[in-house]
Amino acid sequence: MPFAPVAELTPDAGTLVFEHGWQSWSPSGWYRLDARPPRPTAPNHHVMAYRPGVDAGRFQGEGLLAVATGGAVVVFSALSPDVVPSIRAEVHGDRLVVSADGEVQTTTSTHANPNQALADWAETFAAGAPPVRVFGPSWCSWYAYWGKVTERDVMNDVRQFDQHELSVDLVLLDEGYQSEIGDWLTPRDDFGSTVRLAADIRSSGRRAGIWVAPFLVASGSETARKHPDWLVPGINAGTNWGQEQLVLDVTHPGAARHIQDVFTELCRQGYDHFKLDFVYAGAIEGQRHEQVDGITAYRHGLRLLREAVGPNRILHGCGAPILPSLGLVDAMRVSPDTDPLVDPPSGDISQPGQRGARSTSVAREFLHGRWWANDSDCLIVRPDVQEREIWAQHIEDGPGLRMSSDPIGALDDWAIDRTRELLVPSSPRPHPLKDPDA
Repeated sequence: MPFAPVAELTPDAGTLVFEHGWQSWSPSGWYRLDARPPRPTAPNHHVMAYRPGVDAGRFQGEGLLAVATGGAVVVFSALSPDVVPSIRAEVHGDRLVVSADGEVQTTTSTHANPNQALADWAETFAAGAPPVRVFGPSWCSWYAYWGKVTERDVMNDVRQFDQHELSVDLVLLDEGYQSEIGDWLTPRDDFGSTVRLAADIRSSGRRAGIWVAPFLVASGSETARKHPDWLVPGINAGTNWGQEQLVLDVTHPGAARHIQDVFTELCRQGYDHFKLDFVYAGAIEGQRHEQVDGITAYRHGLRLLREAVGPNRILHGCGAPILPSLGLVDAMRVSPDTDPLVDPPSGDISQPGQRGARSTSVAREFLHGRWWANDSDCLIVRPDVQEREIWAQHIEDGPGLRMSSDPIGALDDWAIDRTRELLVPSSPRPHPLKDPDA
């Protein structure tokens, strides 16, 4: 739909605009009118971390944009998670013109803290969503071993948790175990066994979790070669792992059975926490087996996964469209990936780096305890992590999941002590919100 005017406001010297990004990794935050909000620095970044159509020169929120001006906060938002319009704000002379490419609702509050207005909106918008769960402290393989993780690596760390008195309830096997993206039940030749790993984690008294990118299919995968009819034709979700990533069409009966069979088997192996990554792919527009829009297909895909795993296992979104995930996941990454580096070399804070992970997760603290448990990404504090003290303080100050991702053997005394201190359960309650002007 074309953009149509929604409102005209009279800004003042203190006016702030809140942009809410499309998915987990999309930058979000409050900006002054003379600011230049973050935008993609490369076409592949745009595909993988932003919604199509976002560009420089204007403010744009995906399903949510707010303006704090003249002692009031005006919130412009989608009507439901099923249809998420882009909402823009542009300065025209002495007016701030708000427009949208779909129907929006407008609410106005007089909170002195603009973030409280976002919290009030989030609470109302989430009416009927499942209650927020409590999550025990966790450990994740990603920042410890990246894509070269092995079964032996994970169990080596598991054996060290008790030795160092680290409280770990969940052990999450992240990306790297699979032979190809899309071939989830075929481990990499030198990985080991996902079946044996789940059993060993559980025998240690802990829960086992696993990473899956359920709506991605690598162009070189066995799934893509054998079942091209399961893919959304002519659509890719970006280039990663050295190849083009294609999109699984969950509206195709064969593809739907396939992805449910994958998750049923992972449950049988003993995994009960599923980190669903790169799931923005499921919402990309394209000609599917059933003629539905991208958000409808995405929500259908998440419901298929819930049917497969049941009501008690955990669905944990990452790289996920934020509003369309409401009511369908239990935890949500609310920032781009962190990294041992503070700043991404590209300068695009949607890419891995501590600066973008800090700013976007702080901007989305109003969602925690209202929509789900926030995931601000992992605690990493080994000696080669830049500004590790600042990152650890960010994790301590924020709400939500506490998940370590260091090789335990690489930690010095300070890092061991800080990790032990910060590995605590999450709270289901909303978090006190700071004033963005403070």
